[in-house]
Amino acid sequence: MTRLITPEKIILQNNKEITESVIQEIIAEDPSVIGLGDLVLKDVERSQPRAGRLDLLLQDPESNRRYEVELQLGKTDESHIIRTIEYWDIERKRYPQYDHCAVIIAEDITSRFLNVIGLFNGHIPIIAIQMNAFKIHEDIGLVFTTVLDELPLGLVDEDENIREVTDRSYWTKRGSEATVKIADEIMAVISTFSSSYELKYNKFYIGPAEHGRAYNFMVVRPRKNHAQLDIKLPKSEEVDKIIEDNHLDDMGYDKRYNAYRIRLSKGEVQEKKDVITNLLKQAENSFR
Repeated sequence: MTRLITPEKIILQNNKEITESVIQEIIAEDPSVIGLGDLVLKDVERSQPRAGRLDLLLQDPESNRRYEVELQLGKTDESHIIRTIEYWDIERKRYPQYDHCAVIIAEDITSRFLNVIGLFNGHIPIIAIQMNAFKIHEDIGLVFTTVLDELPLGLVDEDENIREVTDRSYWTKRGSEATVKIADEIMAVISTFSSSYELKYNKFYIGPAEHGRAYNFMVVRPRKNHAQLDIKLPKSEEVDKIIEDNHLDDMGYDKRYNAYRIRLSKGEVQEKKDVITNLLKQAENSFR
């Protein structure tokens, strides 16, 4: 018979065996444990010019996103926040080709410091993760909980990019005639539940507009051999299962823009019309 037990919460700062280095090794071995997705390890104790060492550098293999991670046992403090932001700033300046995000992990992230960190959010991409340790018999379990997520941005920089209007020929050259037609097919799917939209061609994406105003609950980015469809929906197990069960080519969830990214090849919109209609309808309802 299954028994319910209440594990004993412990503070690792007081534990002589489980040190910061041990936790660092656990995360390095499986970065997914911190709850930021299927990340890969790029570096440990990464030397910073005149600024010490960065605990962990992680990267999303499906995008150019890097996470500068600083770990601290016990309570977070001012120096921890400053160090985390400093390392993030150094890395983004050294490697501007990547998108960078600062990550603070500590056992105790107080409301005061959440407020301080929150002041930066939206200007400095920063995530705060609280690590809790529980003793179960002779074992210790770790639970990582995001207590402050990065402030979600719009699907595009709508104040700027929306003005950079292009046309169909721009995207035909950048992608191909076949992949631009995928955008047409997606718009045809949208017209089955709403006839008020039209395609608008912008420098960075193709998206729906209503009476000239953008409604980017989805955007399409034609490439040479496929099109990337971004569907703006909160990440959930339900949507994950829909994508997996219908064998859509998942390019990974973009947490920064709150969007599922799906790779579509020629013929797939018609082949998987029902599931794509379902996801687009959910996104349109959520967006409005």
